Amino acid sequence: MKILNHVGAYFIMLYKVFGQFTPWSIQRQLILRDIDTLIIGSMGTVIFLSFFVGGVVTIQTALNVESPLIPKEIVGFATRQSIILEFSPTLISIIMAGKVGSYITSSIGTMRVTEQIDALEIMGVNTYNYLIFPKIVAMMIYPILITFSMAFGIYGGYLAAVYGGFGTSSDFLAGVTSDFRTYHVIYAYIKTGVFAFLLATIPAYHGYFLKGGSLQVGKASTVSFIWTSTVIIVVNYFLTQLMLT
Repeated sequence: MKILNHVGAYFIMLYKVFGQFTPWSIQRQLILRDIDTLIIGSMGTVIFLSFFVGGVVTIQTALNVESPLIPKEIVGFATRQSIILEFSPTLISIIMAGKVGSYITSSIGTMRVTEQIDALEIMGVNTYNYLIFPKIVAMMIYPILITFSMAFGIYGGYLAAVYGGFGTSSDFLAGVTSDFRTYHVIYAYIKTGVFAFLLATIPAYHGYFLKGGSLQVGKASTVSFIWTSTVIIVVNYFLTQLMLT
């Protein structure tokens, strides 16, 4: 029953987010600030992780397909499929649940603890819209971040294959372009859009409804990460079943 109460409160929160809107002059500044913090601030981490994971995927694939009966192009093909279909949209989103989600929960939770949210409500501000809506808008450009992840993941795989002696440049590129389906990229971006909404709203829920003192902020961030990651994994399963089968 407690979980159902949280689910109900979450959807009520979403309803109130799109209620009374904050004036655009203020909203614009909040959105730009959140884009800088949530998206641009995460760019380096995403690129770094994607580059090296792409290399690892390539090396592991190459080491497991040493049979002369298997074409060399399979290394590039497997790297592309792994990065585009699963690693970039899903695993990066789980990592972002720790980085971005913790920031959202702690920032809003701190405002709750220090009674800043109460002060805004007294002034007649729709705190749901003021605090959460800019983060939702900022995360809607999250697919751009995932595009960089895909590109650098495949590039990292390319360098690992060529300079690691696991294949030639032409073999890897032939695999990357082999049997390419635009629908797979569309599928990845649809997943990314859904995950972006979850990354913005679930941590915000845990921060907004935080109870207790400052010691509870850290605990709320941990709980937020667990629930955001769990929901992303479950939603990923259903989206995969719905769109790829």
